[in-house]
Amino acid sequence: MAVKSRCQGISVSFTEPTLLFEYSLDVFPLALNASLYTNYVSNGYMTIEALKMLRDAGLQSIKIDVKGGSDAVRRFCGADVFIVWRNAEAAKNMGMHVEIVNLVIPGVNDDESILKEVVENHIKHLGVDTPIHFTAYYPAYKFKAQPTPVEKLEEAYELAKRFGIKYPYIGNIPGHKYENTYCPNCGHLLIKRVGIFKVDIKITADGKCSNCGGAIPIMLWKGRI
Repeated sequence: MAVKSRCQGISVSFTEPTLLFEYSLDVFPLALNASLYTNYVSNGYMTIEALKMLRDAGLQSIKIDVKGGSDAVRRFCGADVFIVWRNAEAAKNMGMHVEIVNLVIPGVNDDESILKEVVENHIKHLGVDTPIHFTAYYPAYKFKAQPTPVEKLEEAYELAKRFGIKYPYIGNIPGHKYENTYCPNCGHLLIKRVGIFKVDIKITADGKCSNCGGAIPIMLWKGRI
């Protein structure tokens, strides 16, 4: 179906893709053989052994949701956030393209100290070149917190920039300027986005800024156009 639809890749998501672990091990080699890229959208709470098996089957990139600082994750998810950071670091060391997402929820994980903890762990485990996204929450199902103010997301973005992260983003706010990718060297607009759509790309074929020539650590897929 992906090939017939002229997709560039496949992504396993909704709900946690580790629940489709065996399916992923089967489908990734088929996808790569068809010149499709492979991706996971995950909470990052698998074992290292499982992560290695996914890598060996052909997993190339993973987007991991950290869901806040250690206390918030323990309270609302009953989980240890440091397992998530451990796996994110392991995935990067295995050669996968890694990006981090932190859904910012008012009254849950939007305190400045929590945002700072997320940023510090991001730098510690993944470095300043790894992208991090601060995304807006909207009330759904049984959780009724207020929607995330845009100003709070901008605060998180600016915090990440002050700490030296080169590629922070704001998500779930279509049309916001911080959806875009900017060159950390000269500030040139490299990738313009609106929601999930790319509008314009100004990165050279060898992964450099078209304005200053600085190297941009982007995953360039050479498969299907």
